[in-house]
Formats: sequence, C-alpha cells, structure tokens
Amino acid sequence: MNAQVTPSHILQIGMGFMASKTLLSAVELELFTVLGSNGMTGPQLADRLGLHPRSMYDFLDALLSIGLLARDGDGPTGTYSNTHETSLFLDKNSPAYVGGILEMANSRLYPFWGGLTTGLKTGEPQNELKTGKGGMFDVIYADELRLEQFLRAMQGVQSGGFAALVEKLDLSKYSTFVDVGGANAALCTFVAGKFPKLQCRSFDLPVVAPIAKRHVAAMGLENRVEILAGDFFTDELPSADVVTMGNILHDWDEVQKKALIAKAFKAVSPGGMFVAIENVIDDARRKNTFGLLMSLNMLIELPGGFDYTGAQFDGWCKEAGFTRTEIVPLAGPSSAAVAYK
Repeated sequence: MNAQVTPSHILQIGMGFMASKTLLSAVELELFTVLGSNGMTGPQLADRLGLHPRSMYDFLDALLSIGLLARDGDGPTGTYSNTHETSLFLDKNSPAYVGGILEMANSRLYPFWGGLTTGLKTGEPQNELKTGKGGMFDVIYADELRLEQFLRAMQGVQSGGFAALVEKLDLSKYSTFVDVGGANAALCTFVAGKFPKLQCRSFDLPVVAPIAKRHVAAMGLENRVEILAGDFFTDELPSADVVTMGNILHDWDEVQKKALIAKAFKAVSPGGMFVAIENVIDDARRKNTFGLLMSLNMLIELPGGFDYTGAQFDGWCKEAGFTRTEIVPLAGPSSAAVAYK
C-alpha cells in the first residue's frame, strides 16, 4: 500500500518566502553580528536591534526553530546565541562571511521577484528597467558604495567555488592567468595563494579598479596580482595561458555569450584553457535546482541573460575553435566549465 500523499512539500515551498524573509531581515538587522560569540536575552537583543516587543520572541524563536539560532533556557531569561554555521557565515567579523549575497537578495531580489509572473509572460526584466531607471548594472555601478556591496556579495557566494577550483584544477604548468570580469580580484587572490609562480591579472571596468586594488592590498598580494581596467565587450581581452570568467557568461544572451567565448579563444595561448565558473545546469535539466532558479533570476534582472548546460557550453566553445570541453563540479551547485585550446 502506498504511503499517504500529503501537501506538505507543496506548502513548504509555497510558503517558503516567510522563512526566507525572516532570515534576510535578520541579516539586514545584523543580528548574527550583534550576537557574535555572546549569548543575549530577547529583551537585550530587542534593545540592540530596535525590535518592537510585540513580535520580538516570534522573530527570534522562528530563527531558532529553523536552525539559525540556538537558545539556552526558556522564557524571558533564555539566552540566544549563534549556531556554528551562523557564527561562521553570517557574523560580519568572520572571514567566511557570506551575508553579502543575502544583503543584496534582501535589498534587490526579494522585491523584484514579486514580478516573476509578469516576467514569464513578457520575457522582460522586473527591476529598475520597468521604471526607466536603467538596468541592473547601470544602477549598481553608478554608486561606489552600492558597487562595493555588490562585489562583496559576489565574493561571498563564489568563494566556495573559487576555493574548490584551485584544488581541482592543476594550474602549476601555466605561467599566466587572467580573470575577465574579475570584480574585486577575489579569484586572483585564491589562485595567487595556491600557485606562487603564476602571474595573475584581474580585468574589469575602470570603476571597479580602486575596489579591486584595495582588496588585493588587504590580502597582501599587491606584488602578485595586477589590476587591469577595460571593457570586455569593446576591448581586446588580455592574453594568458588561462582565461577565466566567474559568473559572467550567464548575464548575457546567446549572441553575447558566443562573442565573449570567441574573445576568450583569441586571448588563450595555444595549449591553454578557458574556464567559466557558473551554476552549470545538468544536460537533462533535472537536478541543478539552484542553477535553474538562478536562470529565472537572470530574467528578473537582465534583458537576455540565462544559465546554461554543459552541452550548450560545449557547442559554443567548439564553434569558437576550442578542441574539447569538460565540466568539473566545484562546491554546491557551481561547476567549472573548461574549454581547451
């Protein structure tokens, strides 16, 4: 006899926005940073965070029940503290902080995703473009503080993949490395740390260069990582044995993707490789839920962007002249799509 069918899975997903926004608000309020390594009572946290007493305990205990806070004791004297995971990943004082992507999700993605149904019917972005205020990159890149927050967000969400990349790809036989669209040069700092003989350069728009230089200096790698300024659509890409693009291709439509891959082929030295770090969708389009949802996010944010499968990447790269490709799983849903010249 079959087990009883229930709607619990459907309801959990359909009402999942409640838990999501509870976490996003906690990050916005810097709850996990305020807690740090300490324990605090509900009233103490309410005082620090400016919470109204009406829902103070509902908020904190909801985070407790979904595993994002710990509590010692019950009632008014109970003390809340970070879990191991929130202490590591959501306290801003931790070097492993990944809350930047959640900050951006709260301020940008959460409200814009309310327009998904409209986007599915029109094929048009549901962000600032709807009101004529420019596209995602126009808005983000117009303000240095907002841009730096965006770059920190990207670093946080990509760090696990970058760390896995330098362990899974042996770059020791190469001499030169260029990260195209390198943002704050996070990938270059990982590569420079793992492969001390590799000359590393990060290439991105001029407005990004000061932020990248500050990040590289903070890592003590000024002599190992060079910051180059340019536009990867209008300028030639710097030549190198290894050319990478981290979460770049998915921003653009197919014609633009092919144009960037063709530029990468021209820039890669004979015998070298081109590496795209993305949430590559499985060819059957059944398993990589995050990659599929991220492709929907491209609909929300950009005119033509979409995430892609390994088979699509293979076709584009072979059309550009690369001889073969492979997909190397990294951390979580991310993979390295590698094309060899």
